[in-house]
Amino acid sequence: MSSTQCPRCQTELDEGPIMYRCATCCRTVYAADLENEFVARHFVAA
Repeated sequence: MSSTQCPRCQTELDEGPIMYRCATCCRTVYAADLENEFVARHFVAA
């Protein structure tokens, strides 16, 4: 796993390697959940 970005705001996560913390949105994310987190899609006008 090469990405350590917050799934919500795409900010670089700190701490780790088991539990990461996002300083921007004050969210805690487990490393096991980084690949499984829901990432909102950007809708494109048709």
